[in-house]
Amino acid sequence: MMKTTDADLGEKTVDRYLDTKYIRLHYLRHAGTEPPLLLMPGLTANAHAFDGVVGAGVRRAVLAVDLRGRGLSDKPDQGYGMGEHAADIIGMLDEFGMDRAIVGGHSFGGILSVYLACHYPDRIEKIIIIDAAARTHPNTGEMVAPALSRLGRKWPSFSDFLADIKKAPYLKGEWYPEMERYYRGDVKQLDDGTYTTNSSLEQITQAIQGVAGSGIDWSEYVSRVTQPALLINARENYDDKAPILPEELALETIDLLQAGQYKAVSGNHLTMLYGEGAKQIAAAINDFVMAKDPQ
Repeated sequence: MMKTTDADLGEKTVDRYLDTKYIRLHYLRHAGTEPPLLLMPGLTANAHAFDGVVGAGVRRAVLAVDLRGRGLSDKPDQGYGMGEHAADIIGMLDEFGMDRAIVGGHSFGGILSVYLACHYPDRIEKIIIIDAAARTHPNTGEMVAPALSRLGRKWPSFSDFLADIKKAPYLKGEWYPEMERYYRGDVKQLDDGTYTTNSSLEQITQAIQGVAGSGIDWSEYVSRVTQPALLINARENYDDKAPILPEELALETIDLLQAGQYKAVSGNHLTMLYGEGAKQIAAAINDFVMAKDPQ
């Protein structure tokens, strides 16, 4: 049964919960033409990660979900493999009565889209892969370590947390209003008034192992995707040295896909979701969603 909170994020967006037979998921429903797209955020991210992209002009309705262990969704102690994540999403589609859907995601959500396309081909119409690929930069672990370091920490106030976040090197000094909504969805207030992250390092570590340590050959998985796929690539440096997904590795994945399209956009792995990058992503999604499949 669907449960709606009292929270209303404006005329075009509502904040809701959905009980599947597997788990209770929190999601945002952004208004638009039907049927909706389903978008999944990155490794430690929440549904507000797509606020900037949706606000930049995505015409289709969007369901942006907090994956298990993130945001306001349930956080079981175990069960963070790709299979469990995928079953949650299929359960969500079942609850909405959607036999087939266009799904996509950023980073972890993008690679989860590939997994869904391979394991549930009859349920997935198209996929949108935002800065994810069969292989990313070999130093990706080091590059995302500053973002992971926030998990489980405590801050005296939300403003202290936000001040810490704004120092992050990957933001490159950029800040947009949608970022505050995203980071507000990242934390919760404890009984003593302090703030800590909604996600725990233990749960996110399990999710990492589900991608990197499960013996999955992502090149082989990508090559099995028969559905039309759009890969959106942020080519600017994430740290001082390189992007998370260098162009040559993005194009390697495009070559593996049976019906892949490539789009480069402004920004780095995170900032691409805001400002000019968000506008370019929204335009690319609109074109891809409206395009007819090749006969």
